[in-house]
Amino acid sequence: MSGTLAAGTEHAPNFPMPRGRCPYDPPPQVEHLRAERPIGRVTLYDGAEAWLVTRHADVRAVLADPRFSADLRTPGFPLMSPSRRGRAQQLEPAFISLDDPEHARMRRMLISEFTVKRTATLRPMVAGIVDELLEEFAAQPQPADLVAGFALPLPSLVICRMLGVPYADHDWFQALSARLLTTSTTPEETVATVDELRGYLAELVRRRISDPDDGMIGRVLAPRVAAGDLTIGEAAGMAQLLLVAGHETTANQLALGTMVLLDHPEVAAELRTSDDPSVVDGAVEELLRLLTIVHNARARVAVEDVEIDGVLIRAGEGVLASSEAADRDPDAFPDPDRFDIHRPHRQHVAFGFGVHQCLGQPLARMELRVAYPALLRRFPDLAVARPADELRFRGDRFVYGVHELPVTW
Repeated sequence: MSGTLAAGTEHAPNFPMPRGRCPYDPPPQVEHLRAERPIGRVTLYDGAEAWLVTRHADVRAVLADPRFSADLRTPGFPLMSPSRRGRAQQLEPAFISLDDPEHARMRRMLISEFTVKRTATLRPMVAGIVDELLEEFAAQPQPADLVAGFALPLPSLVICRMLGVPYADHDWFQALSARLLTTSTTPEETVATVDELRGYLAELVRRRISDPDDGMIGRVLAPRVAAGDLTIGEAAGMAQLLLVAGHETTANQLALGTMVLLDHPEVAAELRTSDDPSVVDGAVEELLRLLTIVHNARARVAVEDVEIDGVLIRAGEGVLASSEAADRDPDAFPDPDRFDIHRPHRQHVAFGFGVHQCLGQPLARMELRVAYPALLRRFPDLAVARPADELRFRGDRFVYGVHELPVTW
């Protein structure tokens, strides 16, 4: 393929695309496109077209190239739902939806909180939360919902303690998070929900200016506001991003990954009995690659003409970089549909790539490395209580997962 394909010169299937029978696999049509038309046009909900990029090397090229903007206010940016359109038109974007230098300015304020070294100091706290939650879970009648009893409270408690947000409010902010991450949420609902959540966090920032504590809002954001480096709105937006992303992604990865492990009892047994940290690390990385729960592509728009793998993408054209397709690319991962925790190549893009890749990935990795083995050791006979085809999966969310996971032990 070479040159530019103008809109209308090829069939542009609708995007996002429905999944097939296996809940862990990308949509079959996405995998077909990766094999047959790895950079091709798709049609969004409003009739607009964008380029869908599906090969691993091309996805990394797009996400690493500053000629592709992450700012959803840029003309031509591919907005994949009415809620995203409402966010783009009426709300100040979170810093991950800004380009440098503004993106870099805000990211630098937080990056020291999420280094591998810093998150390692949090491991005893996370392990303590895991043990407490598992003991409480064990006391529930069977079957019990692993999402509500373990997968969701774990990262929620961790991020609340890190930020200094009262965990007593978790039911409220989790409901708001779910609304923001649902593709069918209306623009009006999106704006009202963000205003409500940011208003709550802005008030918390104001409180911490005069009454600081050890949470990130008190230690990092409030002093920046007091010094004039951040506005209250910017600080609240940063706190919102950390609060929502800090629990939704890890919770869904933990629940869905547990399903995969229980489908592979030999791997579960290896994690349960091995004292080799590399075994746990390998399992976590392979589950991240296999599932890639940020599943509806990372959106960009070209700000100048760019050629990717012989295809000319013109300035103003939207691009969707499909991480889930990239992480099943056989050119990057031999036998990509096989669950192999000893796979040597681990350069997946589950956390994105380039300057906008997930800031909290060291924290997410550490939580998963603690949680999976602890869960399997505490419940050696853990089993899903219903067939997968009777479970409700989160295909309508920007973060994929399972709504409930009833288990026995």
